[in-house]
Amino acid sequence: MRPAFGALALAAAALAAGPGAAAPARVVVDLSPAGLRNTFRPEQALGAGIDGAWRGGTDALLTPHNVRAMTGAGLRPLTYRLRTELGIAAWHWNPEGTWSDPARRQGYWTSSARPGAPIKVSWGYDLPRRGDTVDNANNTAWSKLDDGDLATFWKSNPYLDTVYVKAPTRPQWLVLELGDPQVVDTADIAWGEPYARRYEVQYWTGRDEYDPAGRWATFPHGAVTDGRGGHVRLALGPSATPTAFVRVLMQEGSGTAPADATDRRDRIGYAVREVGFGRTGPDGVFHDAVRHAASHDGQSLAHVSSTDPWHRAIDRNLDLEQPGLDRVFASGLTNGLPVMVPVGIFYDTPENAAAEIAWLKARHYPIARVEIGEEPDGQYVDAEDYGALYLQGVDAIRRIDARVPLGGPSLQSGLTDTWMDPEPLRSWNGRFVRYLKSRGRLADLQFFSFEFYPFDDICGDIYGKLVGADALLSGLMSRVAAEGVPTTIPWHIAEYGFSAFSGRAESEMPAALLMADIVGQFLTAGGDGAYLFGYGPNEPVNQHQPCAGYGNLMLWTAGAAGQAAQSTATYQTARLITGRWLQPTGQHQLYAARVEGAPGVQAFPVRRPDGRLAVLLVNRDARAGYDLAIDAVRGPAEAWRYSSAQYSWIDDGPKSRPGRNLPPEHLALAPGTALHLPPAALAVVLAR
Repeated sequence: MRPAFGALALAAAALAAGPGAAAPARVVVDLSPAGLRNTFRPEQALGAGIDGAWRGGTDALLTPHNVRAMTGAGLRPLTYRLRTELGIAAWHWNPEGTWSDPARRQGYWTSSARPGAPIKVSWGYDLPRRGDTVDNANNTAWSKLDDGDLATFWKSNPYLDTVYVKAPTRPQWLVLELGDPQVVDTADIAWGEPYARRYEVQYWTGRDEYDPAGRWATFPHGAVTDGRGGHVRLALGPSATPTAFVRVLMQEGSGTAPADATDRRDRIGYAVREVGFGRTGPDGVFHDAVRHAASHDGQSLAHVSSTDPWHRAIDRNLDLEQPGLDRVFASGLTNGLPVMVPVGIFYDTPENAAAEIAWLKARHYPIARVEIGEEPDGQYVDAEDYGALYLQGVDAIRRIDARVPLGGPSLQSGLTDTWMDPEPLRSWNGRFVRYLKSRGRLADLQFFSFEFYPFDDICGDIYGKLVGADALLSGLMSRVAAEGVPTTIPWHIAEYGFSAFSGRAESEMPAALLMADIVGQFLTAGGDGAYLFGYGPNEPVNQHQPCAGYGNLMLWTAGAAGQAAQSTATYQTARLITGRWLQPTGQHQLYAARVEGAPGVQAFPVRRPDGRLAVLLVNRDARAGYDLAIDAVRGPAEAWRYSSAQYSWIDDGPKSRPGRNLPPEHLALAPGTALHLPPAALAVVLAR
């Protein structure tokens, strides 16, 4: 993230507007050493990601036709995304491996680090001791806390115990959402093994889960210091106010295990079979406010602090498919470059993470960096718990490789605040950094990664939102730096796109403009790498808001059998950035620029390895076009311009598709000629 200095400065000479025209707007480029903002290599800085899929998705994606279409965008480095971490599943990255209880094909899984047959596909395995109703992948499973079945149970992650953390054990918790606020005075808890000896039953006092004035209040008789497990019904005394959230905070475990347990991890943590909260009437009858059902939609929402990664062979989820590592490295998508690879950690084990790195090294596959976990802030987990597991992952991998860069956390958003937490420090990332510092191990964060999808609301004034995205990204980066993430380590946007939800704007010009703006702004601010999400062909859908129409994060629409059919505006923009603004490889120097007289226009000038100056121009104004004169361009120049004259999108529900779909317009600019940039357009000017 540190700029290089000593660039050759050019004398400024403004281009005149055409005869009789108004004076053009000015693009003022600072090519002095003080104006240098970043030095980067496109083959390291501008990439895309490949993700997990539904059943059969790998075969549909990794065809020669699709690989040619994807790599044609010129986005060279690859990041491999880990959908199992979003789906509360353990990743059998190698289908060959060992169980901790091999006789019953269950327990804690470690994939084999020994290279064998090529791995073409792998899967996630659902965790049967799951406590969360909601996940961020398929979101079809449910919590075992209120499934109505006493034979199932939730259990916390044993790797969060002091036995593994080598620091004081943090409390674990479970939370139930009751719907409408109500007075609660009774808890019904069926404990498993191990149970909690010391725990508190609490209610949330805030008006909602993000109320900064809210706090967890222990019921008048909610503190238990001599818990003995079994099925207990506690007369708590009434909550002082109606509440929609009830929590059990577990502080000391029994250390007991089921009779058939064979692994020490079975006796670490806490296990609960079923919970209920409500009121006991004058007749002594308990009225449970919790909805119990073995159904994602039928039960009350449950959230837990962690989940035991124990599972069984029968828990394989064919709809949590991951492309096989061998297949990815052989596909051509890596362009022969090192890959940013993930390891599972929050729903997996440190041993499995280390085995993956050992296997990759044995295969001699080049690794750019290792991302430990994915989107832990989006799982409602405590940053400190993730930090404890992160450090265990670091320690395990370091025994295999002392040099590979390790980092993360691949934040769902660098702006994530904590959930139902009264502590003054509300930033999830701030608390993660604080935890690493408290352990004296901030140096083990060797790169920082986050995702950037700026818009949940993708209706209304889309172009107004585009202008606002500048402040969102700059504010995010400023906040992250203020929270203590070192600016001396690389920062990567692990995924970026218009929105995490699908809609028309993602397939129209706004997505193209935002891509160019994110790349230019992030690199100008000192960022080290940005990876586009939506690499593979896809179908237009409406996921979130009916007013958003149909579209998707995609470079290509998907035709028959998922094969690339028609390119989108984002594809043409990627080619414009990687093939015209930049050269494919080599050191590029990015300079500061300001635009005078053209609101909504951004300019990003680079000195390329061939010595030529290239300026990327982005006009987010959908109403006005501008004549632009670039003061650092003295002689003749080439330009490529892309706007609605080249591209349109037909919004036709699931049949939505590109209408007009032409490549950027190529222009020759004589000395003294300003470039006209239409409304909602982008261009590259390349000096000769």
